[in-house]
Amino acid sequence: MKRNLVVILVVFVALGLMAWSGYQNLQRRRAAQKAQPHVALLDQSNQTVQQDVESEGLPNLRGKKAPAFTLKTQDGRKVSLADYKGKAVLVNFWATWCVPCKLEMPWFVDLRKQYAAQGFEILGVNEDEAKDHGQIGKFTRKIGVNYPILLGSDATAKSYGGVDVLPTSFYVGRDGKVVEEAAGLISRDEIEANIKKALATRD
Repeated sequence: MKRNLVVILVVFVALGLMAWSGYQNLQRRRAAQKAQPHVALLDQSNQTVQQDVESEGLPNLRGKKAPAFTLKTQDGRKVSLADYKGKAVLVNFWATWCVPCKLEMPWFVDLRKQYAAQGFEILGVNEDEAKDHGQIGKFTRKIGVNYPILLGSDATAKSYGGVDVLPTSFYVGRDGKVVEEAAGLISRDEIEANIKKALATRD
């Protein structure tokens, strides 16, 4: 009898905790929804589409000119986004300590091989605070990176919305405008679809 009472008591306590947890989660969601502004966009059928851009850690540069920058490579060579005018460019902010970056970079290597002949390039902007050139070089060689790796700056990161999440990628069309943005790890198929979208633009 006592054992049954203990079991019943445990079940009631567990149900109470679950209900309390659910209530707290609902309150947090409501508070987050009130705090996060939504950007309303109109699609071709004039239907309003709500896109919560800020919640993704993105500045919503879609349709705007990609912020210009000139950064140095590990060997001191200067590279500008303007050097790739007329090409589709993936600007990828990453760091050696970023686990999702390690997952997507081999995809970048393969996709660059596949689409380079069509006018596609990737610029990897390293956001490691220490900027250990040896560590960066060792990391990229191990992966077999076949695209320029640039040493990021606070000014460049700020111009791209502060880059609060790594990896963060901006897909720039041939006309120099951002066609797509992605914060965090997305699938290889999504990355390829974004590259195709950038390549489809006209200079």
